[in-house]
Amino acid sequence: MTASPGYHHRQIKTFGILFICLMLIFSPIFTPLASAKPKSNTGSETEVSNSPVAISAKAAVLIENHTGKILYEKKRDKELIPASITKIMTLLLIFDALKSGKIKEKDMVPVSEHAAGMGGSQVFLEPGEKQKVTTMIKCISISSANDAAVAMAEYIGGSEENFVKMMNKKAKELGMHHTHFMNCNGLDDSIKSGHYSSAYDVALMSQALIMNYPQIKKYSTTWMDEITHHTKKGDTNFGLTNTNKLIRTYEGITGLKTGSTSKAKYCLSATAERNGVSLTAVIMAAPDHKVRFTEAAALLDYGFANCRTFTDKTAKIKLNPQKISGGKKETILPRIEKNFTYTIVGDHGNNKLNRKIYFKKHLKAPMKEGDVIGKIRYFYDGEEIGSLDIHAAEKIEKADFLSRFCHTIKAFCFCR
Repeated sequence: MTASPGYHHRQIKTFGILFICLMLIFSPIFTPLASAKPKSNTGSETEVSNSPVAISAKAAVLIENHTGKILYEKKRDKELIPASITKIMTLLLIFDALKSGKIKEKDMVPVSEHAAGMGGSQVFLEPGEKQKVTTMIKCISISSANDAAVAMAEYIGGSEENFVKMMNKKAKELGMHHTHFMNCNGLDDSIKSGHYSSAYDVALMSQALIMNYPQIKKYSTTWMDEITHHTKKGDTNFGLTNTNKLIRTYEGITGLKTGSTSKAKYCLSATAERNGVSLTAVIMAAPDHKVRFTEAAALLDYGFANCRTFTDKTAKIKLNPQKISGGKKETILPRIEKNFTYTIVGDHGNNKLNRKIYFKKHLKAPMKEGDVIGKIRYFYDGEEIGSLDIHAAEKIEKADFLSRFCHTIKAFCFCR
């Protein structure tokens, strides 16, 4: 039996309506990828998904101290309340003053009424009490003592206000573009007052302290110690306990400083060194004190897993004697006094490293042993990464009449 044309027409119409319905139901599946709008990634979701380390703190940064390379960052330039990690700059200026000879380690530092009345974390220094500079450094580094910090600020700057000016000047010198200090200890708990810093800026001043003054490690890695108060009431001992818990748990830790207030939350600048690799991890505004230590350790682990130190045994390089004019000798022996080290980040290989040796033109006597006569410049993938001076290995005196006469005769005979 043959179906009528009307029957086929109804079938086609029915299937057409069914197909359109299916397309409407499942249209997201058939939407072309080119026309699909990407979901916007904002805030912490982007940082967590793209980050090698999950950080819940408001801001964080990890740098390699020898090169200054940033290995990790999260809102690195966000201006936040730094709390007591402010004291990193205070310590840096103290060591600057020691280096310049402005103060000495055995100097006795007086405690003013203003310093003694600081409150917060303190070692309860009394007005009129005096302590050695080294004792004050110990109190600031280990116990984060606000009173000791102000006493040192007054001793170096004449007043805390003047010392704070020195802090801000140093911050500019270090390239800390998102920092402004209003005091030397971080007690100010309001960013509106103008006391703020950023994770990257904290890393910069931490790098300056740990690299220029490695002796800070003696203080910043001490777990427990004590000081003796010398007052009119007599001598009493006071115990110090380090606020940085990582010095008991993290391999290679070298410091550096904690900080916390109700508004700043929990902050930490943690420095560590392994196999020649030196790192600084900064955590700012972590939700609780345990998180700042856990996340700093995670950043340091990431850094050590992705960095290694290249050492060129430069001191063993044989350098040819160099011509020198006007001396009792015609040549001078060069030497290199130390090896060159460089931290390689990631999977980069040593094959991209090379060196070039340069000597000063027209070396002339007299020349003292140790004078710089040249330079070895190191390049990585065509970019200069560092250099070492080449020194004179001997003293060359200026030629007298007899020496010049002998040189002339020698040259004449050689020419013939």
